[in-house]
Amino acid sequence: MPSTVTAGGAMNQSRVSQLAVPVSERDHVDGAVDAPVTLVEYGDYGCPYCEDAYRAVKAVRGSMQGSVRFVFRHFPLTSLHPHAQRAAEAAEAAAAQGKFWEMHDLLFEHSDSLSEESLFEYATAIDLDTDRFGRELDDGTYVDRVHEDLISGTQSGVIGTPTFFIDGERYDEQWDADTLRAALEDAL
Repeated sequence: MPSTVTAGGAMNQSRVSQLAVPVSERDHVDGAVDAPVTLVEYGDYGCPYCEDAYRAVKAVRGSMQGSVRFVFRHFPLTSLHPHAQRAAEAAEAAAAQGKFWEMHDLLFEHSDSLSEESLFEYATAIDLDTDRFGRELDDGTYVDRVHEDLISGTQSGVIGTPTFFIDGERYDEQWDADTLRAALEDAL
């Protein structure tokens, strides 16, 4: 949580509950642009909780098509998940070839296997140009893009993953499929 110093010099913990950076064309969006509800997730491909959230969100996305647009932003917690940064960069390299969601799904479905070799296996599985993919990873082409998501999450008060926002408001309740679906239906 962001900290501020009060007039007396004491630290005051403030909780950010708003999405600081609005959804824009730079985001990875699944669903209709004009969907009545937007669900934003800050996630980490190496996080087991995010893997569980992935399954819940996937179920919700399937049952609420047309009503909800889903936005995924990277928040790699590299001190806990050493392969998370590289996996996020791999997702961005896939996005550059029009296959973000395919890579996103593979990364979460195999979150226990995010080695360099595995990333190339996933790139091959979704038919990416693996030479380009490897070159962009080696050059660090998407380091800044991932960092921008991390900064936007920090500005929004994200300190762990997964963290969700529904229509710009932080959602701190359970994120199993039924509870998340109910919250999204309430937002409708």
